Amino acid sequence: MSLQASIAGAERALDAHVRRVVGVHFGDEGTPFWRRFAAQRGLDVRAEVQGFADLLRIFPNFDKAWLRDAPHADWVPASRLGQPFHVFETGGTTGAPTQRPSWDDHKIDYAAFAETLSDDAFPRGGAWLILGPTGPRRLRLAMEHLAHCRGSVAYHVDLDPRWVRRLLAEGDGVTAKRYQDHVLGQAVTLLQHRAIAAVFTTPRLLELLGDRVDLVAAGVRGVLCGGTSMRPQTVRFLAEEVLGGAIAFVAVYGNTLMGLARSEPVGAHNGWEVVYHAPQPRAVLRVVGADGALAAYGSRGQVELTTLTDELFLPRLLERDEAIRRPPVEGMPWDGVGDVVPMGTTSGKTTIEGVY
Repeated sequence: MSLQASIAGAERALDAHVRRVVGVHFGDEGTPFWRRFAAQRGLDVRAEVQGFADLLRIFPNFDKAWLRDAPHADWVPASRLGQPFHVFETGGTTGAPTQRPSWDDHKIDYAAFAETLSDDAFPRGGAWLILGPTGPRRLRLAMEHLAHCRGSVAYHVDLDPRWVRRLLAEGDGVTAKRYQDHVLGQAVTLLQHRAIAAVFTTPRLLELLGDRVDLVAAGVRGVLCGGTSMRPQTVRFLAEEVLGGAIAFVAVYGNTLMGLARSEPVGAHNGWEVVYHAPQPRAVLRVVGADGALAAYGSRGQVELTTLTDELFLPRLLERDEAIRRPPVEGMPWDGVGDVVPMGTTSGKTTIEGVY
C-alpha cells in the first residue's frame, strides 16, 4: 500500500473513531460535563460531528481549568459509574498540575507501544530500571505495565521533579545537586546488583547516569528516553557519547492527558531530530499558529492535542510546547511533531526543566 493510501485510510479511521467517541461522551448516558456543555450551547454534537474536521469547527480550545476545577464525578462516563478509578496528575513542572480520572487508558497505550519495541534492544523477560516520576503521575503504573507486557519486571527509583524545579527556581542549586546525587546513587546500586536490560529515564538523568556507570558493561541494551525537550545536539550526544552507539536509543513523548507518542528512528540520517507521532486515533497532535490555523510542513508553532478515548474527550488543548510540523511516514501515516521544546524556547525564553 502506498503512503498516500495509508494516509487516506488513517483519515477514514480517525473520522469513524471520532463518531464513536462522540457517541460515548455526548449520548444519553454520556459524560456529565460534556452533556452539560452541549446543552448550554444548544449543540447536537452527535448529529453535527461526523469527523475530525467537525471537531475543529465546533469546539473551542479546551481550557485545562475545566478539568482541574470540576469535580471528578463530572468526568466519569456513564459506562464507568461505580468503578473505582486512578487519579493521575500532569507533571506540574511548567504550571499548576491537572488531575484526571483513569481506568485503562494507560494500559492500552503502553501495551500497544510494547509491541513496537525491538526484542534485541528490549529483550522479553529482561528487567527494566524506571528512573522517573512516580507519585500521582501515571508514568509509574504505565511503565511497569509496559515491562509486564514484555514479560519483564521493573525496578523503580522515585523522582519528584517538582521539588527539583522549586529548588532551582529559588536558586538553591546545592540542594538540587544533592537530590540528584541521591536519585542517581539508587539507580547505580540497582545496575550493580540486578541484571538490568532496559532503562527508562530523562535526558538529563541519562547523561548523569552515564558519568557514573558504563551502561554497556552493565548489560543495558535499550534506553527509552522521555522529557520535555530533546534538541538534536542533545540526542546525538546521548546516543553516540553516553550510549556509545552500542545501546538502542528510543525517544518517547507523552503526558497524562495524551498517552504515549512514538518517535521515528533518529540518527544522522535526519540530523538527530526527534519526530513524534501521536497514538492516533486515540489522540491527535497538530502544530498551529497564533491564529489557530494549521502550520505548514517545516514550520514551527504551538502543539495542539485532541484526546479521543472512551475515558476522556479533550478537544483542541493547547499544550505548553512548540514544535515543527512534520509529514506522515510509513507505519504512522499522520502528522508528526519535531524538535518539541517548551513554548518560547526558540525565541530566547528560559524554562526551568530541572531533572528533565
